[in-house]
Amino acid sequence: MKILPTLMVAALLTAGSAFAATTATPTATPAAATPVAKHYSAAHCEKVAHEKKLKGDDEKQFVKDCRAGKKA
Repeated sequence: MKILPTLMVAALLTAGSAFAATTATPTATPAAATPVAKHYSAAHCEKVAHEKKLKGDDEKQFVKDCRAGKKA
């Protein structure tokens, strides 16, 4: 019979900490204000370069810019 009050206390403590975590004052996130450029993997950038039929120095420059997140 003592297990019910123990479970109730545990539930109240857990619910209280969860509620406290969700009611924190929201802060402005700078990441939401400025979109971050994507940094793709080399494999992705090379695949796109191949699809664009780039060769030699053009391909190398495209892959470099793609990895850096620059627009092509």
